Amino acid sequence: MNSHDDRLLTVDEAAERLGTGVRFVRRLIQERRIRYVKLGKPVRIPESALASYIARRTVPAAHEARDARYGRAA
Repeated sequence: MNSHDDRLLTVDEAAERLGTGVRFVRRLIQERRIRYVKLGKPVRIPESALASYIARRTVPAAHEARDARYGRAA
């Protein structure tokens, strides 16, 4: 995704996309576990940062991990 196309989400929007509460997103920001943009007092989360966070936290299914380790059977 081009950085010019990277939409900035409010904390409320990020929480909605993650399916969590606003407090959780604020904690991610406070602990610097997710990238964010500070615009004075308000903060925004780039969509790419949210996608990256989700990708890092995604656990593969058992069969996906097994296939990756041993190669796929033909």
